[in-house]
Amino acid sequence: MTSPDISSILPIVLTLILSLYTRNVVIGLFTGVITAVVMLIGFNPLTVLSELVKIHLVGTITDSYNAGVIVLMVFIGGFVALMEKSGGGPAFAANIMKWINSRARAQMAAWLGGIFIFYSDLGTPLIVGPVFRPLFDKLKISRQKLAFIIDSTASPVAILVPFIGWGIYIMGLMQKEFDSAGRDITAWGAFIQTIPFQFYAILAIAIVPLLVWRKADFGAMALAEKECMALPQAIPDSSTQQASNQKPKTTLDEEAPLIQPFTHSNARASFVFIPLAVMAIVLAMMLVPMGFPFKSVPGSAFRAALSSAYFLAAVSLMGLMAWYKVRSLNGSVTMYLNGMSNMMQVAIILILAWTLSSLGKELGTAQYIAEQAQRGFPYWLLPAVAFIFSGVISFATGSSWGTFAIMLPLVIPTSFAIDAPLFVSMGAVLSGGLFGDHCSPISETTILSATGSNCNQFEHFRTQYPYALLNGAVALLSFVVAGFYQANSIVLVSLIVQLFLVIGMCNRATRSI
Repeated sequence: MTSPDISSILPIVLTLILSLYTRNVVIGLFTGVITAVVMLIGFNPLTVLSELVKIHLVGTITDSYNAGVIVLMVFIGGFVALMEKSGGGPAFAANIMKWINSRARAQMAAWLGGIFIFYSDLGTPLIVGPVFRPLFDKLKISRQKLAFIIDSTASPVAILVPFIGWGIYIMGLMQKEFDSAGRDITAWGAFIQTIPFQFYAILAIAIVPLLVWRKADFGAMALAEKECMALPQAIPDSSTQQASNQKPKTTLDEEAPLIQPFTHSNARASFVFIPLAVMAIVLAMMLVPMGFPFKSVPGSAFRAALSSAYFLAAVSLMGLMAWYKVRSLNGSVTMYLNGMSNMMQVAIILILAWTLSSLGKELGTAQYIAEQAQRGFPYWLLPAVAFIFSGVISFATGSSWGTFAIMLPLVIPTSFAIDAPLFVSMGAVLSGGLFGDHCSPISETTILSATGSNCNQFEHFRTQYPYALLNGAVALLSFVVAGFYQANSIVLVSLIVQLFLVIGMCNRATRSI
């Protein structure tokens, strides 16, 4: 077998270029997949399409791990749809309004709410956003700030939890590379050891209470908050906010559709707590006998337990809504099925990303990169480079999951080849994916956070960008240090550096305003 050459990275390059140019990750990924198949079997349109469908796409879908993840995502989609339309979120918010009587408490409550909805990064914006939006309007906190808080507690929280969709997906990618390299490493243990090196996720979560504590902001957010405070009354609708911003129109400057949370006089806060309690009980009953959380549990068992937990949680919520006459059982089932169907685009992106990763192995992409790295690439620099490249890919595609599917199969073999710190390098990929996702105006979480807050999409991107850059700079510096010293305590140093930078930036912004 001949050694792969530079042409092996062509599908990835085309994926990035087309995704950035079209701002559509599906187009970019599909182009990369087609290019890889052509490079393997030659240019014959009918043969290429036949091979793509028959061998690669069907093979990807029928893979037991991939099928398990898709099924899990479908169950999550149905559950989140029910939670959004149960009325439980607004009922819970009404119960806590008595002690949320200040701007600081409102922001902290939204932050804690985002952490509480850890089971779905996509569900956080559409549950927390509509619930807290009226309160933020009443207290004259900008919707840009609400969108930022939501975005800081959606993916960054989800990526740190090993037993939800994010963790299962990432561990599956890890395990395939460990097995291919013949390394006796379990994905569960590797994921846990990677958590302290997910610098960007930890910094993104930590910056919100820092800003609340300082009672100040910097960058575009400071101006947005000042404009909101100057309004004579709470923002009545999205058009008022757009008029107040007076920003020039761009292709991205489109007003997010208004989402009003579903409310019902019979809805209860228990609609939130009981389903989550059911989920926790089911997970404990199915996983604890296998030794969880002290022993590694097979991925198939995790996926089965999670799917069962989400399904039974949904069933319990349907029962609660029927019992309190909030929705009929038939209406709940219809809503559940609609929520499942809404995950189709996510499934398409995942399938294309997995397929491109598999084709990259056949082309020898990872082998080529590893060979180039062995020619003198410093081992300590791999985490920083992985962070930068992951950030670029995620920014271009708007998909952190697609970034993981591209980068982990490249970084893990390279780490083995040059004896670089494995867990730090994997943490760099995950952090870079989140960093690019937060900086990207076409990211799904960016769009959903703006939508859930009824905030202009471009305004959310513009006001969040300075915070993302600050956290990204601290994370990059941390990965340079961690390339030399693989100590878990580095994350504490990162948080201290973030603290001083935030204080300095807020003080500077306060003086300028």
